[in-house]
Amino acid sequence: MRLLKVATCNLNQWAMDFDCNLNNIKESITQAKQAGAVIRLGPELEITGYGCEDHFLELDTINHGWECLKEILVGDWTDGILCSIGMPVIKGSERYNCQILCFNRKIIMIRPKMWLANDGNYRELRWFTAWKHKDQLVDFQLPSEIAEAVLQQSVPFGYGYLRFLDTAVAAEVCEELFTPIPPHAELALNGVEVFMNASGSHHQLRKLDVRLRAFIGATHTRGGVYMYSNQQGCDGGRLYYDGCSCVVVNGEVVAQGSQFSLRDIEVVTAQVDLDAVASLRGSISSFQEQASYKNTISSVLVPYKLCQPFNMQMSLSSPLKINYHSPEEEIAFGPGCWLWDYLRRSGASGFLLPLSGGADSSSVAAIVGCMCQLVVKEIENGDEQVKADAIRIGNYTDGQFPTDSKEFAKRIFYTVFMGSENSSKDTKKRAKDLADEIGSWHLDVSIDGVVSALLTLFQTLTGKRPRYKVDGGSNIENLGLQNIQARIRMVLAFMLASLLPWVHNKPGFYLVLGSSNVDEGLRGYLTKYDCSSADINPIGSISKQDLRAFLRWAAVHLGYSSLAEIEAAPPTAELEPIRSNYSQLDEVDMGMTYEELSVYGRLRKIFRCGPVSMFKNLCYRWGSRSSPLEVADKVKHFFKYYSINRHKMTVMTPSYHAEVFHCKSGTSNHNCNLKKLVFPCLCAELFT
Repeated sequence: MRLLKVATCNLNQWAMDFDCNLNNIKESITQAKQAGAVIRLGPELEITGYGCEDHFLELDTINHGWECLKEILVGDWTDGILCSIGMPVIKGSERYNCQILCFNRKIIMIRPKMWLANDGNYRELRWFTAWKHKDQLVDFQLPSEIAEAVLQQSVPFGYGYLRFLDTAVAAEVCEELFTPIPPHAELALNGVEVFMNASGSHHQLRKLDVRLRAFIGATHTRGGVYMYSNQQGCDGGRLYYDGCSCVVVNGEVVAQGSQFSLRDIEVVTAQVDLDAVASLRGSISSFQEQASYKNTISSVLVPYKLCQPFNMQMSLSSPLKINYHSPEEEIAFGPGCWLWDYLRRSGASGFLLPLSGGADSSSVAAIVGCMCQLVVKEIENGDEQVKADAIRIGNYTDGQFPTDSKEFAKRIFYTVFMGSENSSKDTKKRAKDLADEIGSWHLDVSIDGVVSALLTLFQTLTGKRPRYKVDGGSNIENLGLQNIQARIRMVLAFMLASLLPWVHNKPGFYLVLGSSNVDEGLRGYLTKYDCSSADINPIGSISKQDLRAFLRWAAVHLGYSSLAEIEAAPPTAELEPIRSNYSQLDEVDMGMTYEELSVYGRLRKIFRCGPVSMFKNLCYRWGSRSSPLEVADKVKHFFKYYSINRHKMTVMTPSYHAEVFHCKSGTSNHNCNLKKLVFPCLCAELFT
């Protein structure tokens, strides 16, 4: 037997925070060595953080990366352990996304990324160049300060692998795994047994299975040990990197880290038998045949043994049942961890949420409540960093710290019900009940006086006073009166967020939370600069259908029972007067159901459907319940409002990314005005 102990990790790296990132890297190496590992894999671009964006173009970013690497190399961090460390490197005039392979205080090889992620949320080609010379390793002259520190002038640079005396190890960087012909296929034929994948992969609902299937498939038919490392946390943008570092051996997961966590460092180890890899490969005839005439890949000899022989005192890691979260759990934990990172990094003292008692704002409140529960649980588990952050944010003194999630919520979470004459007693009660269950500091404010003052001012200026539609007013008057209420709530929310900490003798300010969902954003069913305009929005890319399922789950699993009643209530903006014969409903106002909106959004983005393609798809989907003419009317109605409301997307609150069809994830291939004018003609043509 050739026993090998490997370690991979989830690290919460902050973009451009070199000191914090370096400390996390050092601590993860320390933990890996303490566990007996001889290979340590870290996330992609872990020294700088993955989300530096245009800061990657600054020479300072590159230089600081080398300074951090130097500190690692001159210490004893890499003694006896192969470390794969991610950072940007400039070679000549090109900038590369690289894995630096270090061992015994030396750089063994620099492996540049060959296939860059450049779709969806990724823009790597904006900052980096793909390495295109697969047939050779070239010499890279180290910066003078590094060369002097490690007594090494140059290192091999390019696509290749490391040949130790008892095994072969190679890097495969993130996106490369998902290409049509991934590097690990030919590396395996060259005898590589251990693959190290450093990644910067973000969370997306129901995405984890796709990722894990790729790791399993990489080693199921060709054998091997596949190590995966990922960032975990938010580094300042819309994305939450969802960890789940793991080790896969011959198509079976033997170690898996957490997907959602408040911890900054999580090291995952596995003890594997490389003879099991050799045995599997020897049993596959096609593998043997293809390996016999393989394309030879360059390698670097490392005259050192990594493996240990058979030892009764060592136990092998056994296959695990893969841990998947339900979509409802993902909505709770992903945005909850994302909010915690924003809170502790922004300098804010808490959150303020306009809580209407409806499904969307209640979902946000429940997510904040979940965040508070996670903080208390992590403190109970002994995480000193979470404890220190919670003490600072919650303004605890005299050695106190959070021990109860409701008490912690009272310190860091304001909820405000901003009622008007159009608000019902039911929604007011639901907001109060939920606030009590979560523990937030809840306020009840009437905005009628401010609305009346503005209308009086308007009447003084124009000599006219607008009326609601139910009272005989026009559509313009009706919409204007609704917008006044909505925008007053935004102004009031930001005023309270900045001044309430002062009122209660607390330091700092509060971040205002938005609560519009992805369906309403796609349709444009929101008032520009209303309560959807906030500092951040944890549900802005989550569909109404998923939010309702989350509310049902949270009512039971988070202990907020009032959410069941909130979920069962019909969605309404409550911006128009309630009459015995009229009650405002969202789906009636929009002219489409939330279920239909979710379908439109997925077809538009995920399946890349323009108006005509969407019409044809929906004729098949809805043909049993709607005629082609009815389907065409629905599609035209959606694209009409999708087109004319694009201006609202330019000012949408930064939202947690949870779905591919987020209304700000990419742009449509169709000119909005052209769609509006041409599509009715196209549909008419279909029926002539």
